[in-house]
Amino acid sequence: MGRAGNGTGEGRGEGNGKGEGWGATAGERNGRDGSPQVVVVGAAARDIAPDDPRGWRLGGGVAYSALTTARLGLATGAIVGVDREAATADELDLLRDAGVDVRIVPLERSPVFDNVETPEGRIQLGHVPSDPLPTDAVPDDWRAAPAWILAAVADELPAAWADVPSRTALVGAGWQGLLREVIGGERVRRRAPGPSPIIAPADVVGVSRDDLGPDAPVRELCRFLHRDATLVLTQGDQGGLVMSAGPDGATAMYRYPAIPSAGIVDPTGAGDVFLAALVAARAEPRLVGGRLGQRFDLRLAAAVASLVLEDRGLLGVPDRSAVRRRMAPGRRVV
Repeated sequence: MGRAGNGTGEGRGEGNGKGEGWGATAGERNGRDGSPQVVVVGAAARDIAPDDPRGWRLGGGVAYSALTTARLGLATGAIVGVDREAATADELDLLRDAGVDVRIVPLERSPVFDNVETPEGRIQLGHVPSDPLPTDAVPDDWRAAPAWILAAVADELPAAWADVPSRTALVGAGWQGLLREVIGGERVRRRAPGPSPIIAPADVVGVSRDDLGPDAPVRELCRFLHRDATLVLTQGDQGGLVMSAGPDGATAMYRYPAIPSAGIVDPTGAGDVFLAALVAARAEPRLVGGRLGQRFDLRLAAAVASLVLEDRGLLGVPDRSAVRRRMAPGRRVV
């Protein structure tokens, strides 16, 4: 069973619907106890980068997602698994400077990838897999957070994570990180999507079309989600496909357009920030003036994904003013 009432984000207090909601601060939206409005969970990845003096840049869904929700104005907590080398990464200070409450979880191994872009798509080589991230890393006062993003990058989230968010929480999950099999020194293997204890209760699930393979039965993927959950298949500059889940597959399906980028510097993290922005809008509809019914949550997510391409690594994650400017000339979702 899913978490009632969160499949579309409607009925969660959409504000007064005036304007875009950009003026509200995280503190105004998050209550008074200082606890996170959204908790993001996953292992940070070190992505090989010859142009960086360290030879790598810090990434992973947890880093991209937490920085996105924080820069959109949501009070954000992040449970970040890191190995010894990643624990001192400068990028973690980017998260802290944006207001993310970062809780480091030391791991003997956290993932290392080499992402090779080709005209036919990305080839991903795995240098180091990840150890599992333990659920006891979550502070007790975070467990009632109203929104969560389970941002696995190398299948590091055990099934027990599905039971950590409360039954009333809005839960987003990145599917591609659960479909990767990382063996040191080899090309990352792709698992076929199937039943998953992490995916089944999630309200919003994101996955890149490239991570599914050309023969994936797209309409049947919704059978692995709970009724009324949302599945988003991102397809880069082609936009993507949004499906609503029913007991026998997709009950509704529509395409959304991409918002053009000013220039692609680094495509890493685009799917992660798209999912994070979509969850942010549904957790706090005032970000889009309460206009979830007009699919402005997808427009917001497309704007964030467009902007992240324009700089290297986490430096591309935009703030709210940049997102607002990018949304202004954007095409409406049809």
